[in-house]
Amino acid sequence: MDNGREAEQGFGRTSSQAEAKEHVTTRRPGLVVGSGADKTSRHRPFRLQHPQPGHAGSGRTPAELWELRELQKLNLSMNCLCALPPTLGALDNLKLRVLFACRNRLSEVPEELGSCTCLEVLSLANNQITSLPNSLASMQNLTKLNLSHNRISIIPTCVYNMKRLVFLHLACNRLETIADQIQDLVNLKIFIVEGNSLHSLPKTICLLESLELLNVDFNDLQSVPVEMYLLNRLGRLACHPLDKGLHIVHNPLLKPIQEVLQGGLSALYNYLKPS
Repeated sequence: MDNGREAEQGFGRTSSQAEAKEHVTTRRPGLVVGSGADKTSRHRPFRLQHPQPGHAGSGRTPAELWELRELQKLNLSMNCLCALPPTLGALDNLKLRVLFACRNRLSEVPEELGSCTCLEVLSLANNQITSLPNSLASMQNLTKLNLSHNRISIIPTCVYNMKRLVFLHLACNRLETIADQIQDLVNLKIFIVEGNSLHSLPKTICLLESLELLNVDFNDLQSVPVEMYLLNRLGRLACHPLDKGLHIVHNPLLKPIQEVLQGGLSALYNYLKPS
């Protein structure tokens, strides 16, 4: 399984289902923890089960959550949450490594989340988020960030400081540009920005030599940077959303780029390379 498929299955739309299969319900409805674990367990995950219609706990996190001092994995997806409590960043252990808060009603993210400096995976997909606080720049251990299906018009500055990112998902937002600082994400292997309103790609994106999957489909691109031939790990033009390679054909590309692409990625690179 390639990196794209693995990342999507472990981090994207199927993440909530995958997490749910690994957990069992405990004493109180709405709280789900790893089977066979107690409150002192060091490596147990925790999943807040999405409420039933009319459930009294809808849109709130239970007080018991903040008693889990060794928490490493937390899934708050599909709970109608309108906000993440600032208490999240005040956990004494600061050992939280995985946080899912997908498919809620979040419009902002608390500054305190930046205190979770051990986070490696963060998914805030399918919310109503427009920006991120600068405090998240302290998340230097983050490797996977999913901000897809939100209302982001500018990639938050803090993202460019997350130097260990290998996976960045910003599909279906309101992006029109990508800043030159994208070059700072030197470890990035998967970059997905399909379904936005991008008019061009910065030349600096071509400095991301580790890129294996670049999805810019369904934007307003008319051309590509001349330096794109430097992205030699892309390998091919890709069609399936999870395949490695360059996803670009679903754009209003102008001639001759549009015609050259009919010969595949190698034809494009040969056209772009200086003679």
